Amino acid sequence: MLSVREAQAKVRERIRPLTPESWPLSCELLGLQLAEDVVSDLDMPPFDKALMDGFAVRSADLENGARTLKIIEEVSAGKTPQKTVQPGQATRIMTGAPLPAGADAVVMIERCRIVDADAVRIEDAPRPEQNILRQGREMRVGQVILAQGVRLRPQEIGLLATVGKTQVKVRSAPKVAVVATGDEVVAPAEMPGPGQIRNSNALMLLAQVARAGGVPHNRGIARDRLDSLRPHIAEGLLADILVLSGGVSAGKLDLVPSVLEESGVEAEFHKVAMKPGKPVFFGVKEHDERRSFVFGLPGNPVSAMVCFELFVRPAIQGLLGYPPEIRLVKATLAEDFHYKTDRQTYHPAQLSISEHGWQVRPTPWFGSPDLRGVTAANAFVVFPEGDHHHRAGAVYDVLQVE
Repeated sequence: MLSVREAQAKVRERIRPLTPESWPLSCELLGLQLAEDVVSDLDMPPFDKALMDGFAVRSADLENGARTLKIIEEVSAGKTPQKTVQPGQATRIMTGAPLPAGADAVVMIERCRIVDADAVRIEDAPRPEQNILRQGREMRVGQVILAQGVRLRPQEIGLLATVGKTQVKVRSAPKVAVVATGDEVVAPAEMPGPGQIRNSNALMLLAQVARAGGVPHNRGIARDRLDSLRPHIAEGLLADILVLSGGVSAGKLDLVPSVLEESGVEAEFHKVAMKPGKPVFFGVKEHDERRSFVFGLPGNPVSAMVCFELFVRPAIQGLLGYPPEIRLVKATLAEDFHYKTDRQTYHPAQLSISEHGWQVRPTPWFGSPDLRGVTAANAFVVFPEGDHHHRAGAVYDVLQVE
């Protein structure tokens, strides 16, 4: 049986970034990876501009301190200065307006006193370049301002708009199909009958897909019958990633692995030495010009959640073009904790930061079906196999899940 690290390595070996596509400039680019260098089509700022409301002056006129200057014009943002500032003169100017010729500093309005319509008393001795941003200081025409590989955040999207980049080549977010399986599973709107449970896994996994940067697609519930599993799996294989929950263990009705095999999915691993989540499956379906990645997660919700974070999330990150992301940190155990387990266990926990670094505290939990217990947690502390009295102050790996 593979270790978690060995299984993660197999996922990484098979994942390749998706082919870049051209997208229109919009907020939907958020989180995607830029697949080209972006070059500025203009100087920014496109002119010398004022950074304050006040008066544009010649600093040499005020090198000896306060002085009354003649006001020759007023320039607001969007307007162009018509007059050159000569010795003994000043132009009233607004933030963002072009600096008039002859001026080399802007004195903020709080340091100015209007004498009358034609004169201003400057109570300052500005240095050259004070409160001015020169043309091209931020960027120049032809300069690469965003490099290929950058993850697009709101500020990068705003910069694309600044340089008029209305079509952007990016790696699209992978499409992820989620299928819940089982005869016992009913929709959340239904009252479960004897032996039935509501379909919590699908919505939880869809939310995890969205949080990881994928595009989630709910493909419904497949029953424990070949005639139900086959069409659900066939439809799911149209996506970049297919995630199934349930039906991957060794029971009589755990039919998912056999249907995946007959559908042309090549198994990379089935079962990992971990708890919860031992029966997890990973395989790849080769199409003519693309491939689909398939994850069969156990049906218990905490098992599904942990397996998603360890295996599916890194796959989504890899398809987006980023290094597969396993959010592990080292943390100090906040209190003594006794735990007995037959394999490496991801135990729900509360992770916090203090002046001494990360601290982790296990939270009450009754095993892989106990999803409510995980709502008090924001992480999973990794305990080794065996019967251990874990001591406060010891350091453990912790998987962050928020």
